[in-house]
Amino acid sequence: MLLTTSRDHRRRAIAAAIALILSTPGWVSAQSPACPIGTLICKKPALDWSLCPQNDLLDFHVSGLPTQGERALADTEIKGRQTQSGDGETYVLEGDASIRQLDQLIRADRFTYARTSTQWTAQGNVRYQDRDMLLSASEASGTTAPNKAKVKQVRYQLLSSRGNGRAASAVLADSEHASLDQATFSTCALDAPSWEFRAADIDLDQANGIGRAHDVTFRIGDVPVFWLPYASFPLDDRRKSGFLYPELGYSNQRGFDLAAPYYLNLAPNYDATLTPRLMTQRGLMLGGQFRYLTDSSRGTIEAEWLPNDRDTDRRRSLLHWDDATRFNAYWGATVDFNHVSDDRYFEDFGRSLSIAATTLLPSSAYFRGQGSWWKASVGGDEYQITDPTLSVAAEPYRRLPRATFDADHSLFGNLDAGIRSEYVSFSKDNAVDAHRLDLHPYLAMPIERAAWFVRPELGFRYTSYQIDRDADKSPHRGTPVASVDAGLRFERALDLGGSGYTQTLEPRAYYLRVPYRDQDNLPLFDTQEVPFSFGQLFRSNRFVGADRQMDANNLTLALTSRLIEDSSGSERVSASIGQIRYFDDQRVQLPGRAGTDFNGSTYVGELDLRINERWRATFSNQWNPNSDRTELSAVGIQNRFGNDGVFNVSYRFRRNLLEQADASVLIPLNPSWRLVGRWNYSMFDRKTLEAFAGIEHDSCCIAWRLLARRYVHNIERDMSNALYFELEFKGVGSLGQKTGDFLRRAILGYQ
Repeated sequence: MLLTTSRDHRRRAIAAAIALILSTPGWVSAQSPACPIGTLICKKPALDWSLCPQNDLLDFHVSGLPTQGERALADTEIKGRQTQSGDGETYVLEGDASIRQLDQLIRADRFTYARTSTQWTAQGNVRYQDRDMLLSASEASGTTAPNKAKVKQVRYQLLSSRGNGRAASAVLADSEHASLDQATFSTCALDAPSWEFRAADIDLDQANGIGRAHDVTFRIGDVPVFWLPYASFPLDDRRKSGFLYPELGYSNQRGFDLAAPYYLNLAPNYDATLTPRLMTQRGLMLGGQFRYLTDSSRGTIEAEWLPNDRDTDRRRSLLHWDDATRFNAYWGATVDFNHVSDDRYFEDFGRSLSIAATTLLPSSAYFRGQGSWWKASVGGDEYQITDPTLSVAAEPYRRLPRATFDADHSLFGNLDAGIRSEYVSFSKDNAVDAHRLDLHPYLAMPIERAAWFVRPELGFRYTSYQIDRDADKSPHRGTPVASVDAGLRFERALDLGGSGYTQTLEPRAYYLRVPYRDQDNLPLFDTQEVPFSFGQLFRSNRFVGADRQMDANNLTLALTSRLIEDSSGSERVSASIGQIRYFDDQRVQLPGRAGTDFNGSTYVGELDLRINERWRATFSNQWNPNSDRTELSAVGIQNRFGNDGVFNVSYRFRRNLLEQADASVLIPLNPSWRLVGRWNYSMFDRKTLEAFAGIEHDSCCIAWRLLARRYVHNIERDMSNALYFELEFKGVGSLGQKTGDFLRRAILGYQ
C-alpha cells in the first residue's frame, strides 16, 4: 500500500522525531576552534579513508534519493505491503514498511500508529537513512504530540563526514533536547575500532548548540588513554572554549618540548588561544594569540614570553601584530609589526632552518590607496637585527615616513603616460639623516599582436636629496631612460611518436639607453645590486632602490622555445638562452667596485623538461665569457614512482657563495608504511646543513609519523638534534608536532 500526504503533520512528525534522535552524533563533527574566525565552515585537509573496509550499514543504503530541497515542505510517503486498522484508530503497517520524506527514509518490519494518542512504534530491523547518515536499531517508539521518541540498540554511520558508533539507547525529550546512554564514536571500522570515545551518557541541547557528557573515556584499542568525569562540546559551527591537542617534541637545544594550547571563544568576531609551553632545558614559556574580525578589519596579535631562560639566565620574548583594514573601495591600511627580545631568539626557539637563518626582522605600517589607473601609499618601515654576527652598523635605515605614487593612464590610441615616484625620510642611530625624492615620469606605446609585440618607452628619472650634517646637502641626479622591447612568436606542428605537438620559437630583443651620470656623490641608503638572472636581462636598472641608476647602451638578445602537447596542453619542454651586449662600459657601480669594459654579459640559460607525468628535470646555468668560467649552476631532477613515491636530487652552485647538494625521498613500502628522508650538504662548508629520516604508518583511522632530524640551528652553523612524533586520529585531531607541513616544505612532491 502507498499513501502520499501533503504536509501531513502527524505522520511527518514520526520521521522528524526519529531523525532528530538519529542525527545526534553530529556533535563530533562540529567546527574546530582552530578554524579562522569569520567563517562558518572550516576547510579542512582531505583525509585518506581508502584503507577503511566498507561499513556493513552501507548494505541497506538506498541510492537515488534527493539531496537538495527543504524536507519540511516535501510530501510524506508511507508504504507497506499490508495495512490493518480494526477500529480506524490504530494502524498497523507490515511487510517492508517505510516512511519517506524527501531524502529521509525509515524502514522497519512493522509500524504501529495510534491516531488519538499519536503513539507510534517501529519494530524489527529498523533502518534509517538521510543525506548525512545511516542508522540501524532494534526498535523505536514515541509520540508526535508531544514530539518524543526513544531508539534502542543504535548503530550509526555518518555519510557527510566520516564517523560511526553505537548507543544503548537514545531519547528525544523535545525537538531540541535529546540524550544518549552508553554512546561511542570513532572514525575506524564500526566493528573493530582502533580508537574510540566512550561516554556513559550524553545530553544534547541543540537550542544552545552545546552537548554535555559524563564519564568520558578515550581508548586506543581496549586501553583507556585518558578519562574525564565531565566534558562539553559544540553541536554545530558555533565555536567553544576548551583545550586543543597538545604538541610534543624533543631537541638537544630545548629538551622535551610540550605545548598545551587552550582556546577561548570570546565573541563571534574575536577569539584567543593561550599556549603554555614547557621546555625542560629552557623553562616555562607563555604564549598567546588574539584574532579579531570586524566589518572593515581583520588581524592577529601573537606574543611569547619566557620569564627566565635557564640557558641564558635572561628574559626572552616575541611580539607580532598584523592587521589589514579597508576604509572604502579605494583606501585601506596594513600593519606588520615584529619584535624579539634579542638577536638569538629565532636560533633558540625557531623550529626550522629558514626561521633560524632570519637575519633581519621587518616591521611596517602603510596607508594604501588604489584606483583603476593609480596606486599610492604612505607609511614607514624598519628592521631589527636577528643575526648575532651582524654589527649595529649593519642595521638598515628606518624609512619613516615613506610615500609612493604610481600612475599609468591611456592618453589616446596606444599612447600611455605614467609616473613612478617615491619620497623617503631616512634615519638611523649614529648616522646621517636624509630625505630623498625619486620621480620617474614616462611615455609608453605598447603594440601587442598575436604573433609579435613592440613596447617602446621613454622616461626621465630624477632623484634629489636633502642631507643633514653633510658638505653637499642637496645632491641630485637626472637622466633620461629609453627602451624598446620587441618579440616574435613562431609556431609549427610536430608529430612525435604518434602524438601531436606544437613547437614555438620566440626571439626577443630589448634595447636600453641610459646616459651616464656621475653618482659617486650620492649616498647609499637602501640600494643593492640585483643578482643576475634571466629576468634581469629585461630590467631598466640592475639596482633595486633609487640611490643608483645604471648607465646603459645595451642590447639584450634572447631566444625561447617551447614544446606543447596538443592533447593535454602541457608544456613538455621550455628552453631559454640570452645575453646582454654592451656598447659602452658599465661605469655606474656600488662603492668599492670598479667599472667594467665587457662587450657582453654572462650567458644565461634555462631548461625545464617534463618528460612525462613521472619525470621532470630543470637546468639553469650562467657562463661568463669574460672570465671563461661558470658563475651559477643549478640542476634538479624529480622522479615519481609507484602511487605516491617521489625522489628529488638537486645541485646548486653560485661562485664564492654556495655549493650544495640536496636529496629527498618518499618511499611507499605498501599502502600503510612509508619511509621519508632528506640530506642537504654544503660542499662550500664541507658540512651537512640538514638531514632527517623518518617512518610513517597509515591505517583506516589512525596515522603516525616519527622523524629524527639533525640540522644547523644558528648562524655559527652549530648542529642541533631533534626528534618529532605525531599521532593523528583521523577526523578528530593529532598529538605531537605538526610534521606534515614540515615534510611538504622539505620534500618536493610530498603528499
